[in-house]
Amino acid sequence: MGNFQLEDFVAGWIGGAASVIVGHPLDTVKARLQAGTGYGSTLRCIRTVYRRESVFGFFKGMAFPLTSIAVYNSVVFGVFSNTQRFLSHHRCQEPEAGSPRVLSDLLLASMVAGVVSVGLGAPVDLIKIRLQMQTQPFREANLGLKPRVAALGEQPAYQGPVHCIITIVRTEGLAGLYRGASAMLLRDVPGYCLYFIPYLFLSDWITPEAHTGPSTCAVWLAGGMAGAISWGTATPMDVVKSRLQADGVYINKYKGVLDCISQSYQKEGLKVNTQEWNCWIVW
Repeated sequence: MGNFQLEDFVAGWIGGAASVIVGHPLDTVKARLQAGTGYGSTLRCIRTVYRRESVFGFFKGMAFPLTSIAVYNSVVFGVFSNTQRFLSHHRCQEPEAGSPRVLSDLLLASMVAGVVSVGLGAPVDLIKIRLQMQTQPFREANLGLKPRVAALGEQPAYQGPVHCIITIVRTEGLAGLYRGASAMLLRDVPGYCLYFIPYLFLSDWITPEAHTGPSTCAVWLAGGMAGAISWGTATPMDVVKSRLQADGVYINKYKGVLDCISQSYQKEGLKVNTQEWNCWIVW
């Protein structure tokens, strides 16, 4: 199959499934902090969710991402690795084993992976956010806004992932599944550049020259540092994405990315991201 390697997709699939199982409870907290109201802090949000919805509240919307994010992660990591390998082969024709990485190849491969991630991941993220957010409280000031899906009340808007998809398509059309995709594009293209490139250079730097590949410790360390760099810069646009995707469960509040940024800044200032950063640090 030439330079194409299926192992990259398999590794991405395993990593995606593991990330959902381990990270979904804190992802629920992150989504509530970003798009919900009345939580205040990370610990207060955790206590509130547990008190109102028990431990199962942290796993709302997990079934859909567990079956889909594994595939999504598989495609993203597989596309990045195979694109980078293709570019290296095209540039050098016969690249030597262990040849130094070229920044331009990594940058272009990361950007391609970011674009692909939005095409596959926007509907997945939307369904997950909607299921996570449908039980959160709404401000009384929002009650005058135009209803979108259902009247406000205790009855959840969605009975599960399939019902959520059907409801969104029926009320908003297929384009509704890509609500927040522009914000996700602005998050993922630079975000993957700031993940893959630091990860590869850090893992190469940590690995002794005598070794043919990075050790498990080097992979964990490089991955953790790259993840911190990536999410530290991607969080502001992730907040915008989450708010745009949560918008529409019961009401419509934002007209687009710029309007969401403007309203969030006017009401909360630059501190709009502080609670989400705390949640990512804990994660």
